[in-house]
Amino acid sequence: MQKTTRLIILLLISAQALVSCEKKSGNYPAIDILTLPSLTGKDFRTIYTDSGLVQLELFAPLMESYNRNDNPYTEFREGIKVLFHDGHKDPVGSVTAKYAKYTQDKNLWELQDSVVAINEAGEKLETELLYWDEKKGTIYTDRFVKITTEDQIIQGYGLESDTRLTKRKIKNLSAIIYIKDENVPK
Repeated sequence: MQKTTRLIILLLISAQALVSCEKKSGNYPAIDILTLPSLTGKDFRTIYTDSGLVQLELFAPLMESYNRNDNPYTEFREGIKVLFHDGHKDPVGSVTAKYAKYTQDKNLWELQDSVVAINEAGEKLETELLYWDEKKGTIYTDRFVKITTEDQIIQGYGLESDTRLTKRKIKNLSAIIYIKDENVPK
């Protein structure tokens, strides 16, 4: 009886193994390995220094670098936050965006979706698309921009500026709203 039971158990295990090893049919998409990122980082943080002094901190939930093509780039599809220290202990400025892309051969940053930049003076730039050309040391856009300073709000379309937002030019100015009016009696 024991031999028969062992034989039945052995046959059941063999039958199950044959069924589970059966080739499953299905359509699986072909993956071109050259389209995958060459480097991926989650909850990414990096610190850039110069002569031992912190220049900036960069944070991103997801970073993907693509170096296997003619135009290498790094993409931040889940957003980016940069704190500018410029050698100071505490940040003197910042920029955030819900999407960013850095093209290496052009030294060009492209920031999209809810872009907010704050400079050393506390002035805030808001736009939906902003380019930062590292070679030229400029930032620019052709989209709507809103700059909020201590005493005014400036709105328009198109912007060219230095990276510190101190020498800025709005191409099509649409409004200047004064927040504080010095002529109003107190």
